[in-house]
Amino acid sequence: MKGKLARSAYQHIEEHRSLYLFVTVLFLMGIVFGAIVVNSLSLTQKHDLYMYLNQFFGQVSEGSYATASDMFKQSFSHYAKYAGLMWLLGLSVIGLPFILLLLFLKGIVVGFTVGFLVNQMGIPGFAMSFVSVLPQNLIVVPVYIFVAAISLAFSLKLIRHQFLKTNYEPIFPMFMKSCLFMAVSIMLLAFASSIEAFLSPSLMKIIIDWTAG
Repeated sequence: MKGKLARSAYQHIEEHRSLYLFVTVLFLMGIVFGAIVVNSLSLTQKHDLYMYLNQFFGQVSEGSYATASDMFKQSFSHYAKYAGLMWLLGLSVIGLPFILLLLFLKGIVVGFTVGFLVNQMGIPGFAMSFVSVLPQNLIVVPVYIFVAAISLAFSLKLIRHQFLKTNYEPIFPMFMKSCLFMAVSIMLLAFASSIEAFLSPSLMKIIIDWTAG
């Protein structure tokens, strides 16, 4: 089963290589744009955000932040809803631009978060982003790119099937394959959420104690 699923995923990536390249570049553009936005913030906005971060870091250092189980639930709910929304948009012929927008916004969030931490804290900020942003996003970002690509591919085939009449491939098998890919994506997002909830806070505490010392 695992081997068949891996072959299906590889076949999908090979078949839609240009689409995967496009969504990856779009996400990277979002990261760059998010980093640029940091420099456009006023001093007051930067100060307010930095004070909020300091408050959060203080809670992490004291261990008074949300429990790991609560963090897992919040993270998993957010990631699953975001990926699920992209997938649902892919089931319609009008959802295509919104899928691209959601992926671009995710890139902006990542770029802004890392850019702000580095801008305000320098090397410690880079270290903080490395332990608080990178671990779970090593899974979340590829999953989002994959979900965006399969959703776009399905939406494009729907458009060709409905309007251009050039694609006679049955819709239902495509839909079932998309559901299977989405189920695997949800499991991967659950794993990413567990990293964010159970591993990242401990790593963040190490960095906070290091910078405080």
